[in-house]
Amino acid sequence: MQVGDPETWVDQHGDYLYSYALSRIKDPTIAEDLVQETLLAALKEQKGFEGRSSLRTWLIAILKHKIIDYLRKRSREQPLDDREPDVDGSEAFFDEKGNWMSRPAKWTTDPIELLEQKEFWEVFTRCLSDLPVRQAQAFQLREMDGLDCAGICNVMEITPSNCWVMLYRARMNMRHCLGVNWFDRQPGEEV
Repeated sequence: MQVGDPETWVDQHGDYLYSYALSRIKDPTIAEDLVQETLLAALKEQKGFEGRSSLRTWLIAILKHKIIDYLRKRSREQPLDDREPDVDGSEAFFDEKGNWMSRPAKWTTDPIELLEQKEFWEVFTRCLSDLPVRQAQAFQLREMDGLDCAGICNVMEITPSNCWVMLYRARMNMRHCLGVNWFDRQPGEEV
């Protein structure tokens, strides 16, 4: 299948690939490197492109693998004593008996509408960046990249029970942060 002129890939897809990488890695230099590695890998493997998806989708799939490889490598290189402790944080949401201190309100906003709002994504990104690094990584790998728990465990070199705890905590903290900063705010209130 023809993949077009590789010399146009950077112009046509570079910004999108970079934004995608930056949204997951948060380091502009590393995001640039991962995009370059992606384009080089695609150039080497362009004969393997079967055309069952768009070129951009194929490039994003390659980039996802590059990001996962980077996270896996970084996880192995990080000394154990430098890893963040997993603070439970449940005391902010539950009493000593495990009951909600303040039950979260039901969100009535249409999720499709949210995806189209730049302001929502700014709040979402801010909430995600407030999470401990490893919780944020686990959340992104699961909710944004679609990895299952086994895949997350493989990338982050954690146990399945640790994975579920990290995902639970990340979801609780994201729900709280999005509730306070987006869903529960008053109309006209500054985002």
